[in-house]
Amino acid sequence: SRVVLTPESSVEAQKSLGADIIIPLDELPPYHIDRAVLERSVYLSHRWEARSLKAHLRDVRQQAMYAVIHGGVDRDLRRMSVEYLTSLPFDGFAIGG
Repeated sequence: SRVVLTPESSVEAQKSLGADIIIPLDELPPYHIDRAVLERSVYLSHRWEARSLKAHLRDVRQQAMYAVIHGGVDRDLRRMSVEYLTSLPFDGFAIGG
């Protein structure tokens, strides 16, 4: 059967499992990728992470949510990802690709 995964449904699934730390839905681009495609992926992940955080904050349940820093090996995209995600009220941060 087909499963539709959204930022909100991902958060709800992790909450229903009783996760101590919830990780927002994000995109995992391949290592060798064009910078423009990587930048679009970072922005997509940021939108999904913000939606996930909004869903989480409606019902925290003594669970934490960690953002995932993105940008691949591009220093400027990593820096932008850190600056954006640390401006949001996440409980912690993970280093992604």
